[in-house]
Amino acid sequence: MEQFATFTVGGQRLYGMLHVPEGERPAAGWPSVIMLHGFTGNRLEGHRIFPLFSRYLAARGVASLRFDFRGSGESEGDFSEMTVAREVEDTEAAFAYLRGLPMLDPERVMLLGFSMGGLVAALAAERVRPHRLALWAPALPELWLPLLRGGYAPPVILDYGGWPLGRAFLLEMPRLRPLEAAARWGGVARVFHGDADQTCPPEWGVRYAQALGCDAVGIPGAGHTFDSLDAVEMLERETGRFLLGG
Repeated sequence: MEQFATFTVGGQRLYGMLHVPEGERPAAGWPSVIMLHGFTGNRLEGHRIFPLFSRYLAARGVASLRFDFRGSGESEGDFSEMTVAREVEDTEAAFAYLRGLPMLDPERVMLLGFSMGGLVAALAAERVRPHRLALWAPALPELWLPLLRGGYAPPVILDYGGWPLGRAFLLEMPRLRPLEAAARWGGVARVFHGDADQTCPPEWGVRYAQALGCDAVGIPGAGHTFDSLDAVEMLERETGRFLLGG
């Protein structure tokens, strides 16, 4: 079953898609995963990797919610207002939404973040306490620090290839400590990254794994968006195994 989902943060509506397995519901409800997209992304992500993985999970008895952060995709808000802190708030609201659905198990809500969504997931984990945490090609703040030219942020808006990137986003970057937040959380986690990722290098995935005290799974030959059929197949299989308890 797939149905549109909506919830509100700060008076702005966020839109997403809820995937629920078919068949007899477990007594405690279905386990579920919340998926966080990356910078300038949306709830589909490249080559439809999010909806395809949601359907992969649903066929194996795991529900999922993939949604657009405020200012991204179809959700309300403007991209110029986007900050990591706001996306952490959106993640908290998504957890409250899922934990309130009667067909889902409120104790087994998991979290998956891709790229900047991985950074957001690491910061949000100690607040939302996911049952399990999976990071795909997680970003670190240093990815955006070069935009602070000479240590200064633009006065209002930076034209980032047609995206209105706000000053607040750039100013918060040097203050973010996702690895420290990951280490404080201490739950069950796994990191997945492409060995040929030139956007978020594999070493970043290793650093996250070290902070989380977990394994880092390399996807051979894969770039940042896991851009081959073999890479996607391995990513789905290995992530699914982890989320299902393997």
